[in-house]
Amino acid sequence: MPIALVTGGAGYIGSHAVRALQQAGWGIHVVDNLSSGHRAALPEGAPLHVLDLADLTGVTNLMVTLQPDLVLHFAGAIEAGESMTQPERFYRENVTNALNLLEAMRHAGSRRLVFSSSAAIYGNATQLPVREDAPKHPTNVYGETKLFFETALNAYSSAHGLRSIALRYFNACGADPSAEIGPDHKHKTHLLTVAILAALNQQAVHVYGNDYDTPDGTCVRDYIHVSDLASAHVLAAGALMGDHPSDAFNVGLGVGYSVTQVLDAVEAISGRPLQRLHDPRRPGDPAALIADATKISRDLGWRAEHTNLNDIVQTAWKWHATHPNGYED
Repeated sequence: MPIALVTGGAGYIGSHAVRALQQAGWGIHVVDNLSSGHRAALPEGAPLHVLDLADLTGVTNLMVTLQPDLVLHFAGAIEAGESMTQPERFYRENVTNALNLLEAMRHAGSRRLVFSSSAAIYGNATQLPVREDAPKHPTNVYGETKLFFETALNAYSSAHGLRSIALRYFNACGADPSAEIGPDHKHKTHLLTVAILAALNQQAVHVYGNDYDTPDGTCVRDYIHVSDLASAHVLAAGALMGDHPSDAFNVGLGVGYSVTQVLDAVEAISGRPLQRLHDPRRPGDPAALIADATKISRDLGWRAEHTNLNDIVQTAWKWHATHPNGYED
């Protein structure tokens, strides 16, 4: 049984990937400092090592002990808006700590890594849908840190023989259809989570910007179900266990939905009206980001199973309705 070490595996996307990897026959070890992750999100048989990637010695010792066949790296700061006001935290967590991980891997002789990257590296795309070879001009610090680490991976590939696959997510959303795991409640920044919690608690939703150059003036994004992201990680891991070279792939539906459309879908699924408060644009928010996912479909055989916005919203609604306080840990 191949062994995977998963950083940030107790978080939202990481926990879904851990389950998918287990089902695919991987032995899993999770590294998480639990700053935003949850023990309760992990299935049986996935040992948790409570460890911060800032601890280079601790991470290196664990890597040497486990000798994982592959590392999946999810850990890091994710709130794009906060990255513009706390750049030091984002560079520390997404760059400095991530480089610690690479050094620990190098010391242990581990040479395969799947990286949780982001469509934020593209910034204001000049052509939609966005292909992997599109210009990279991040408009926020979060995107800058993701691009920096992709650059570091290329350098480690050339210098140290590390093979990596960077998966550039578009907007992760939804929850496992079982409703056993889903978006946590510590960082309420994802639009769908914010909207559903507002519907449950009869609160208003803030819409940041309604004057973008989009059909209804609100930002347009490509919403990809978290279970489909998890399946992409399983395929990427399998490819690296073979002879696939270092590469990067978009993971998205190829369809864009506006903030207004998402809020309309939440109203339809919940049966509850949403009060919408219109605020100024947030710094660093591109008007539209939509994926061209042709490459991952062609090269890795990936296909999204959750392609209808209302169906995606339904899975998230089920999770939040049955876990009104999030994880109980």
